[in-house]
Amino acid sequence: MSQSINHFALLPLYAAAGTAILAFLADLFIAKRVATIATTAVGSLATAVLALVVGPEAGTFCTTGACSWVPTWPAAVTAVLFALLTAGVLALSTPSLNLGIAPAGEFCFLLACSMTGGVVIAYSGDLITLIVGLETLTLPLYVLVGLRRFAPDERPTDTGAAASLTFFLISVVSTAVTLLGAALNYAATGAIHLAQLHAAAGPFAPLAGVGVALLVIGLAFKVAAVPLHTWAPATYDGAPIPIAAYLSTASKLGGVLALAAVVAHLDARAVMAVLAVLTMTIGNLVALRQTRMVRLLAWSSIAQAGYILAALALGAPGVTAALAYAVFFVVLEFVAFTVVAALRPPGADGGSLLDYRGSARRSPWLGAALVLALAGLAGLPPGLAGLFAKLSVVDTLVQHNWSWLAGVVVLNAVIALAYYARVAASLYSLPPRIGLSVADPILLDAARHPRLPLTRPVAATLAASVAVAVILGFAPQLLFNALT
Repeated sequence: MSQSINHFALLPLYAAAGTAILAFLADLFIAKRVATIATTAVGSLATAVLALVVGPEAGTFCTTGACSWVPTWPAAVTAVLFALLTAGVLALSTPSLNLGIAPAGEFCFLLACSMTGGVVIAYSGDLITLIVGLETLTLPLYVLVGLRRFAPDERPTDTGAAASLTFFLISVVSTAVTLLGAALNYAATGAIHLAQLHAAAGPFAPLAGVGVALLVIGLAFKVAAVPLHTWAPATYDGAPIPIAAYLSTASKLGGVLALAAVVAHLDARAVMAVLAVLTMTIGNLVALRQTRMVRLLAWSSIAQAGYILAALALGAPGVTAALAYAVFFVVLEFVAFTVVAALRPPGADGGSLLDYRGSARRSPWLGAALVLALAGLAGLPPGLAGLFAKLSVVDTLVQHNWSWLAGVVVLNAVIALAYYARVAASLYSLPPRIGLSVADPILLDAARHPRLPLTRPVAATLAASVAVAVILGFAPQLLFNALT
């Protein structure tokens, strides 16, 4: 191990961990929600800035030929994304925190801790650091999922607690599988650093093969891939909407980074291909039958994870396409959840699809933003970011003679059009007039679903996320260059 530590390379980690500590201290000594929220927001933005300032840098905690902390441009980009997602989720949670629906101190501290885990994943250079980062990202989310105390005008329920328990139990199983896979691979090859991972030869080859399969299956939990996917719909729907947004974006991004780091050095093509086909197909087919908004987005995100796994099935050649797709998806998914949060009262759940009927008539700009996100997730204009994401995956698969998997991706993309179009159309639909005494259905709709005030933090977050989605749609090469 090298004796010198490159503290400059560790600045993003210091900023993220410092944010969690400062949020805790602000809540303890100042005891004002505004101070705690502001401290967390400034700290997350500082983390993003420092990740860009550090950029590619010499690694630290190094042995001969490998380091445990590896600053690169892809690491910086993903660290920035983790930090910005944290700031965005905090902004979406501000109305609930101000109403006392969730305790601000605990919420900000746990969210900053989760961001710290995301930063560790981005820069990790060995399996131990990678798994520790994943657990640091995930552990606070067990509590955040069930942190909602009550919803306005509703009786307290145990939905959040049930969702949190489901998430915890399945996560424990996946972590055990991941650790067993890492241990078997280390026993067969003696390598722990990502740069030194290699396929085992001789009598240890079968042991290493089992280790790789277990490692990939355990990490696939983080992206809600089949068969460890059943936690996602119930957890997303039972969690507060901002936390569901974080689960669907930051948590999933962490899983993609971990899988990419493994499959770039180890042969897991067969396992990844099977997971990809099952994940995208089951996700899309079940999404067709959903009647609740957050559950539909959850199953949609499962299907989107299948497209990412399809690129990772190629191994190292598909890593760039997979990471680019993950970034495009995260931005569009966050836009969708931001609109959902804006259309629902603070502290309320995601509601059913009927609750969003005619929403675009009441709030045209929110409707347009949601349609942009849905079109991008479907891979259609005007969501150009999603279109380029799917094209990059299909093109990469075809170039490497995996046309059959590219065909499965295209077929599933066509299936997904059905539920994305259904949701988009309902935003502009009028309520049914059968059995109604009011002559004007528009007036009735306004009475049942009054237009909610859009707070400044939520409005600013939505504007920023839509701007990023549009910029990536028109200049996707900026992202591809940063991830190469």
